[in-house]
Amino acid sequence: MFEQVTDGSVGGHLDWPSLPAAQQPTWPDEGALQQVRAELATMPPLVFAGECDDLRTQLARAAAGEAFVLQGGDCAERFAEATADNIRDRIKTILQMSAVLTYGGSTPVIKMGRMAGQFAKPRSKDTETRGEVTLPAFRGDIVNDFAFTDEARRPDPNRLLRAYHTSSATLNLVRAFTTGGFADLRRVHEWNRGFIANAAYARYETTAAEIDRAMKFMAACGVDFDELRTVEFFAAHEALLLDYEQPLTRIDSRTGNRYDVSGHFLWIGERTRQLDGAHLDFAARIHNPIGVKLGPTADTDDILTMIDRLDPEREPGRLTFITRMGAGQIRDKLPRIVEKVAASGAPVVWVCDPMHGNTYESSTGYKTREFDQVIDEVRGFFEVHDALGTIPGGLHVELTGNDVTECVGGSEKILDADLEKRYETACDPRLNHQQSLEMAYLVAEMLSDRKKRSQG
Repeated sequence: MFEQVTDGSVGGHLDWPSLPAAQQPTWPDEGALQQVRAELATMPPLVFAGECDDLRTQLARAAAGEAFVLQGGDCAERFAEATADNIRDRIKTILQMSAVLTYGGSTPVIKMGRMAGQFAKPRSKDTETRGEVTLPAFRGDIVNDFAFTDEARRPDPNRLLRAYHTSSATLNLVRAFTTGGFADLRRVHEWNRGFIANAAYARYETTAAEIDRAMKFMAACGVDFDELRTVEFFAAHEALLLDYEQPLTRIDSRTGNRYDVSGHFLWIGERTRQLDGAHLDFAARIHNPIGVKLGPTADTDDILTMIDRLDPEREPGRLTFITRMGAGQIRDKLPRIVEKVAASGAPVVWVCDPMHGNTYESSTGYKTREFDQVIDEVRGFFEVHDALGTIPGGLHVELTGNDVTECVGGSEKILDADLEKRYETACDPRLNHQQSLEMAYLVAEMLSDRKKRSQG
């Protein structure tokens, strides 16, 4: 089924191990790292080539405007928070958002989690200083611990193995939830149970009742609902830590193609997409669907070069551009990029990340995001594509199923002073359950309006 790739090479005229790799930790024990890498190389795949191919086929539909991508999950997963309840609530939130988008926007939704692998985080500095103490920066649980001590911040390669096993357990539970009847659309009301009642909760119940009535009507007409019993749910993360990704690269015996079996969909971040860097070269040599984050400073010539490197055959569903411009810049910066890419004929999927470009420090000292700014970036994303006649293909959001207070605004009107109540993220602020549902309703309206314009 799969053959191991043991030499570190992924073929071709450039091999990524010889290229500069940004955002990698400095491991204190090279021997221990190599031992862990060798063990990872013997581990079973977390995902399978056929599943990655299925996702690529679905993403091709999103590129053509026949589906919409919803990618959501934690900014940075934590080992201690990979509990059954947390995983369940995150999945329920994404299922609820998908139901709202599908019903309100009359559009099939491709469900993708930022989970089962999102353990590594890029940092603006290699170190962190508190008072007179300077220690290595926290680079995610896969590298070191958040606690500010010498021992906790020392990079430990054994954490690569823990990340693998935590991802395996997470995927096992995800598959159980999504194929065992939990995700059956006929249980649409049950996905709301366990959450705190609020305005978004009540609105969702109204939608769920409408879906329920529609399904009963179709059942009375003899429609078979067996296909609605399960859903496809794909795992995605940033392919940041190459000492984790490369040992989990395998050769598919069916085709001879290489796949990174740590996740279905992998993306290259804004800080690691250098044209001469290891990350881009690595991504070019695996057959998974690939994403690239693009910020407001992205150069259009560089983007066209990335397309040639990552998708030389112009295969629909292979390449996704995830734009992260910020609400104040998206209407100015995105058009030139979309125009150039559209003119090249590349069938990319355009996805909006409205989170990372709208981060700021609150008056109380917390890193946060304003809900209205997040939504305004999504509106700008739709406006740009509507004006150019291109396809707004999806949404990439940092969210949690928990009732945290990390992003201000929303119908709950979370204020700066409220952030300290339940600020639980180790890195970037996430939308809570209610804010996630609010976003789904607003984006469903954008999808519906777009569909009406295209038909009218």
